[in-house]
Amino acid sequence: MFTNQDFIAIEQHGIHQEALQRQVSVVSQPQQVELLRPVTKNDGLLVLTKEEIVEKEKKYSQQIDSKCVVKFVPASGAASRMFKDLFNFLNNNDLSDSVKEVIENLTQFAFFEKLAEIMKANHLDIFQLIENKQYQTIFSFLLESKGLNYASLPKALLAFHRYNEQIRTAFDEHLIEAAAYACGKDNVAHLHFTISPEHATLFQQYIKEKQAFYESLLQVKFEISFSFQDSSTDTIAFDFENQPFRTDDGHLVVRPGGHGSLIKNLNTLNADIAFIKNIDNVTLDELKTDTITYKKVLASLLLDYQQQTFDVLSHLRDGLHLEETITKAELLLQRMFVKLSPSYPNFSLEEKKHYLFQLLDRPIRICGVVKQTGEPGGGPFWVTNKDGVHSLQIVESSEMNLNKIQQQKIFEQSRFFNPVDIVCSLKHFDGTCFDFEKYIDYSRFFVSTKSLNGKNLKAIENPGLWNGAMSDWLTIFVLVPLTTFAPVKTINDLLHKEHLKRNNVFA
Repeated sequence: MFTNQDFIAIEQHGIHQEALQRQVSVVSQPQQVELLRPVTKNDGLLVLTKEEIVEKEKKYSQQIDSKCVVKFVPASGAASRMFKDLFNFLNNNDLSDSVKEVIENLTQFAFFEKLAEIMKANHLDIFQLIENKQYQTIFSFLLESKGLNYASLPKALLAFHRYNEQIRTAFDEHLIEAAAYACGKDNVAHLHFTISPEHATLFQQYIKEKQAFYESLLQVKFEISFSFQDSSTDTIAFDFENQPFRTDDGHLVVRPGGHGSLIKNLNTLNADIAFIKNIDNVTLDELKTDTITYKKVLASLLLDYQQQTFDVLSHLRDGLHLEETITKAELLLQRMFVKLSPSYPNFSLEEKKHYLFQLLDRPIRICGVVKQTGEPGGGPFWVTNKDGVHSLQIVESSEMNLNKIQQQKIFEQSRFFNPVDIVCSLKHFDGTCFDFEKYIDYSRFFVSTKSLNGKNLKAIENPGLWNGAMSDWLTIFVLVPLTTFAPVKTINDLLHKEHLKRNNVFA
């Protein structure tokens, strides 16, 4: 399958032989997740009362004082996919409904003023072009390097929102959020963004321009760090005969391994807890209340569970009051919806101690889920692990065998969606950092169809960051309101109420 020259190229790329073997295995025999049942209230899902929400939000401010908190934001994506329909219009004159909506609302976008200015500098009047229906000229200046170059920028640095005279990017909105819930007693908000190497200079320049302004506005200090997706997590492309896909000159095609690769980046953070949230899931200030409240609530829950597990683990380690401690451990795991092995009742006391210790000494994640509204993506389900034990997992639809009637039925019964609203514990009870790569389910690769130079190929993505890469974490799902979920996947999403103040448009 591979030549000696291939192995040299693979080694130079940093891809380990073990990883290569996994990729070869998964492309020939892709695994699918067998759904057991959807998560429901009191069966894998916590639904908090108003009183509990108020109590947790208040408690968080005391809990956070002694903790190091970081906001982890995957932000490597280019914005090009946002503009798919505009490109179809430019290239094929395809005036779809979504393009018409953009045209009818051009002046309402936060980027409009800057677009008008750059076109004016090129001796073009955007209002005259609108009147003459010369939309292709306008969109070319929006997307191409002669104008705003939005098709090549990272999504993080696009103008998302307008506040009177102030324009904010998605990056700015994450700073605003971090100041509200990710500051410790030192009044420093730590943020870590994963970005593409080609965008590093843009981000560094942007921070120089904006950091001091936001620190003054919000009266906090920001510690902002960046990392790149490790090239050793890249994957080999294959053809439809499961042979390595090659360029015309015979070289292997190597592709980025998807957001699951970022588990390595998360592994480098020396913090107690991390908030994980996608770069495009931000909203206007007046709608941030629920987001901020529930971030604090989820984090407070995490710290509660973390403290309880730490207490039990220290007693298990020391063998103190063993029978009583084992009972506490069993009750704690029950509250966390963790199922025990069917063989557990037959274990000796010492075997129970060891087994419970292993179950509890794992990273914890509290995952906010929202009511299903038809968004494509993953949701919370019960699945059966390889050892026959049931566990809570976030499963993508692409991981399921929906050709099976029973699996399709379980999928359709699901009422909840994963908006990537996660708070994680990053350390063992003894204060050392977890090695997250030990908790990956390597059977949960994604295999999708892509194309290169008009030829279809099989693209492999590593187990997703919040899917297979966190498969063996302690997982707790909590219902959060839909107001905390406002993703921007297309340019049209910026016209939704979560992103647009209708009484505040450029004219």
